[in-house]
Amino acid sequence: MTREKWRGHLAIFITNILFGLNISISKTLLSGWISPVGLTLARIAFGAAAFWTLSLFLKRERVNGRDLLLLLACALLGISVNQTLFIFGLERTSPIDAGLIATLNPMLVMLIAAAVLKEPITWKKAGGVLVGACGALLIIWQSASTGGGDKEGSLTGNLFCLISVVSYCVYLVISRPISCRLGPVTLMKWMFLFATVMLLPFGARDLVNAPVFAPGDGAREALLSLIYVLVGATFLAYLFIPMALKRIRPTTISMYNYLQPIVAGIAAIIVGQSILTWDKPVATLLIFTGVYLVTRSKSRADVEREMKKENDEPRASLN
Repeated sequence: MTREKWRGHLAIFITNILFGLNISISKTLLSGWISPVGLTLARIAFGAAAFWTLSLFLKRERVNGRDLLLLLACALLGISVNQTLFIFGLERTSPIDAGLIATLNPMLVMLIAAAVLKEPITWKKAGGVLVGACGALLIIWQSASTGGGDKEGSLTGNLFCLISVVSYCVYLVISRPISCRLGPVTLMKWMFLFATVMLLPFGARDLVNAPVFAPGDGAREALLSLIYVLVGATFLAYLFIPMALKRIRPTTISMYNYLQPIVAGIAAIIVGQSILTWDKPVATLLIFTGVYLVTRSKSRADVEREMKKENDEPRASLN
């Protein structure tokens, strides 16, 4: 594996750690401190301000009209729809149900990439997705059997989470080409700006009147949680996603989504909300085995190179 690919794997690994911690932290914030639409607008507006500020210190990249249209679509799918529906879904359903639905991510990305990018679905890739899914489902099953959820799931919440996952999968696939041409800051500053404009009319009042900004018992802890959501799970996480897309395939990136329930479990152990059980190391091993198999599978470029080589060999023998 090349150094660039290692960087891509590291970027998406860190991203999913940040996202994994964000699930429980956001769930806490939604319990009276800020509304779903207010929290989503806070993330998006902060992201826009942070990425535009950072861009002032970097070399300016030219973005044409066609790129802006694609970035508008990416903002709609990868930020506005994805984040808004996920937060609404998380408020209405259990973390277990949300985690279960999230395991559809790699399978959907594999199918969409096959249709849009013509990426081949190999046995190794399909097997890797299945093995990784078994790891994530093991954690979710154990949580369900021990009463890990603090709220019953609901059809509405689950549907919101499902649409959120589909939206994010489409974003990963359609953003791959432009992620290879433009820098991550350029991509994110436009995407977050478009997303802010989309959501501002719906969430401005909720954000301004959020109890998290008012003094009171627990407000300081809630504000620190909000800062993590803004800086860690938004600015840093979305900075790393295009870095990964530039270096590794969307299917491989989506495989790391299986890490999120593992991260949530480890965080619960650290703060004393859970204990280390046999399923957690087994699930971790299954997930990384799945990531390895998908990484070792052939990409479209690999298949095309092999076909070209096979076509050139008969010509060489004739000469």
